[in-house]
Amino acid sequence: MADDIVRDFGYLCLGSRFRRIGERLQADTQQIIQSFGAEIQAGQYPFLAAIDRSGPLTIGELAEAVGITQPGATRTLAQLADLGLVEARASDGDQRRKLVSLTDTGRALVDRSKREIWPSIERAVRDLCGDLQGTLLDQLAGIEDGLAIAPLAKRATKKSEKQP
Repeated sequence: MADDIVRDFGYLCLGSRFRRIGERLQADTQQIIQSFGAEIQAGQYPFLAAIDRSGPLTIGELAEAVGITQPGATRTLAQLADLGLVEARASDGDQRRKLVSLTDTGRALVDRSKREIWPSIERAVRDLCGDLQGTLLDQLAGIEDGLAIAPLAKRATKKSEKQP
């Protein structure tokens, strides 16, 4: 088996390591979402959460809230609109500004997600990260090792089975 060069190089490859862990967490989160029958990508949820928290927002405001570029936000919002989860309407004060809001279907998904899906994901991640100690590199190793032992979907199932 080849050495894990990204892990071995520590801080030198920190960005690559964060990306690798992020991709794994995103994929595991997607499995949990699909287990609930939701047809949304994990990376789209922050947009719905931002609109839920703040009300209708412009594309620029959503890009800033989620921390991505405006073209990336535009693509994601187009996908969410295709799914019938959001809609864009001209602002009352400025017809050139479009405000993005949840549709009734989007509101129903967010409400269900807040009750069922998001708590399951959060429990799984808390289970994964709850005992982390040491330096940042030690904690990243703990996350990677923990995911190798039990992916988030398994942790989510384990935790939900224990609940009354």
